This record gives sequence, C-alpha cells and structure tokens, in this order.
Amino acid sequence: MSNVYVMDHPLIQHKIGIMRKKSTSTKEFRALVSEVAMLIYYEASRNLPLADKEIETPIAKTVVKEIAGKKLCVVPILRAGMHMADGILTLTPNAKVGHIGLYRDEKTLEPVEYFCKLPQDASEREIFLVDPMLATGGSADAAITLLKRRGIKKIRFLCLIAAPEGVEKLTKAHPDVDVYIGALDDHLNEKGYIVPGLGDAGDRIYGTK
Repeated sequence: MSNVYVMDHPLIQHKIGIMRKKSTSTKEFRALVSEVAMLIYYEASRNLPLADKEIETPIAKTVVKEIAGKKLCVVPILRAGMHMADGILTLTPNAKVGHIGLYRDEKTLEPVEYFCKLPQDASEREIFLVDPMLATGGSADAAITLLKRRGIKKIRFLCLIAAPEGVEKLTKAHPDVDVYIGALDDHLNEKGYIVPGLGDAGDRIYGTK
C-alpha cells in the first residue's frame, strides 16, 4: 500500500482555504500555488538520504550533512504543475526539471500524453512529480507509468487537493509511490471535478476560466 500523507500544517490549511475562495484573484492564486507546493515539498523531502561531507568553516574544519546521490528532479505535469515547480525550486534551486504534458479528454476523462522531456540522468534521481489536483487519478497514474517505463524508480507525487477516488486509483496502481496531499476533499462530481475543490487549477492559475 502506498504511503499517503495528508498535510495538517496550519499554514497549508490556511493558504488552501484562501485558494478555494471564488473571489481570490489570479495573481494571488498563482502565488499561493507556489507557496503551498513549497510547504508540501518541505514535508515530502523530510526523509531524503544524507551523506557526511567535510568542510571548513571560518573557525574550523567540521563534518556536515548534504543530500546524498544524484540529488533531485522536479517534474510538473503541464500546464498547472508549473507553478508548483516554481515553489519547490525556491527551496532547492539546483534541482533539475523535467516536464510531462497530459490533457484530459473531456468525454472519456482519460489522460492523453502529448509531451515528455526529462533529464538524461533522471533514473538516478529522486523524482518529485507535481500536479495541483488529484481528481480521477488518471493523469497521475499515466505520468507515473510513463516515468517507470523510462527506468525511474524513486518517485513521490505531490498535489494540493485530492479526491478519495483519485487516491484509491493511484495507490492501487502504484503502491510503491509516496503521495503527499495538501487537502483531501469529499468526492468527485459527475463532471469529474473535486468537491468542494477550488475549480480548475490551470484556468485559475493562468486566468483562462
């Protein structure tokens, strides 16, 4: 069974509450996406492996900790995941970035892939796959499957809002992937939108609603 972590930090809950408001402006919504993603990422990166490294401070030599291995890679699902990636890069600006393009067919609600570009050494890195919404779970499932086909094994999925249906689908399909959720909502409506949700994240980020 996947490890599913629903955030309970007061700052995350407060900021998501503002994002849910219909009256929140595009500018403010966009900023909040980055801020909440950064806070979720802080929790999701808690158990990254560390290694000792000897350095010299202005006073003396000492041994410090640094993230071990080939480090990190952030992979947003286009287009809405881009601003989540911005928040994550604030904390780890040296992380590499990949992109996966998926859109949801409005009739079947199934994801359709149209783009994938990853760093050459992505299979050696800790991958943080990000998308604001985990609704039906189709896009996240397809993106993780795509990553695995490219030999990537260390994958964590981060989202702002999730529906129980999407969590169930994702954890059944990928029990080896840790899932980090800003807020777990009630259900999906007949159109596949999360209730109460916050609307279409991509439209609200880019002002295209």
